[in-house]
Amino acid sequence: MPKIKLKTIIHADIEICFNLARSIDLHSISTAKTHEKAVDGKMKGLIELNEFVTWEATHFGVRQRLTSKITAFERPFHFRDEQQKGIFKRIYHDHYFQKLEDGVLMTDEFTYEAPFGILGKWVEKLILTSYLTKFLEERNQMIKEYAESDLHKTIL
Repeated sequence: MPKIKLKTIIHADIEICFNLARSIDLHSISTAKTHEKAVDGKMKGLIELNEFVTWEATHFGVRQRLTSKITAFERPFHFRDEQQKGIFKRIYHDHYFQKLEDGVLMTDEFTYEAPFGILGKWVEKLILTSYLTKFLEERNQMIKEYAESDLHKTIL
């Protein structure tokens, strides 16, 4: 299974970073270009352990739904969301937060497996890993922008 690992340094408090990363509202803002919106489960605020959210979005011109559940939670250092329903065979997204002298190191470990067997493996290599990396990088930049300014006060 492919694994995407991203590291982002944020000059802000660890609690702010942790909370922004699990904010349904900020996720909706950061994914506006795919028209992503929460349609079931936790639809606003901060998602917690054992809660789920169903997202509806358009990727590659196809409207789809993905249900994700928080399956691990250690405030403010780690949480994991796992796909419960959706087009992928599996998705595990671990979010790690480590205090630094002047901020936080936020690390994403995004592991996924495409459907459709050998064809899915080919699509992973040619398209999906690059697409998902860019998607996560844009989301992380939004978290950084909100955390390092007063914008986080509009969400949290």
